[in-house]
Amino acid sequence: MSRAVLDTGVIVEYIDRRGLYHEAASRIFGTALSGKLELVLPHPVLSETYYVSARIYEEAGLGSPAQRARRLLGWLYGLPQVRVVGVDAELAVEAGEAKRRYRLALTDCYVLAAARVYGGRPVFRRVEAEMRGVVGELRRGYGVVFLEDYV
Repeated sequence: MSRAVLDTGVIVEYIDRRGLYHEAASRIFGTALSGKLELVLPHPVLSETYYVSARIYEEAGLGSPAQRARRLLGWLYGLPQVRVVGVDAELAVEAGEAKRRYRLALTDCYVLAAARVYGGRPVFRRVEAEMRGVVGELRRGYGVVFLEDYV
């Protein structure tokens, strides 16, 4: 089975039906839910997803944003097609090395590290400003994919 290691932005696009990359994110989740793809989520991505989704729910005026964010995390955590990773030395070293080499956000480094340690392609929403100078290296070295490439 193929694997994709998701960054927070991909999950956010999936829950935001008006998001620019919602359709691309929906295809990833649809493929996973059909049993053809395993989604790998580094533990820091879950924390960031909670924070970002609660803010989105709050800004949308939806009631109980924290509770909604908890339900989202519970749903992700409970899916048989999702593997949450994050408490091992090899992953920590890989994430630290990515941080040292590329100076990216730590959560992004965990996505890259999980792709290397557990196999799979790291998937991000779009090329972030701090990635611009190293995007070629990330594509070659990690096989990084961006949702924006498919819109």
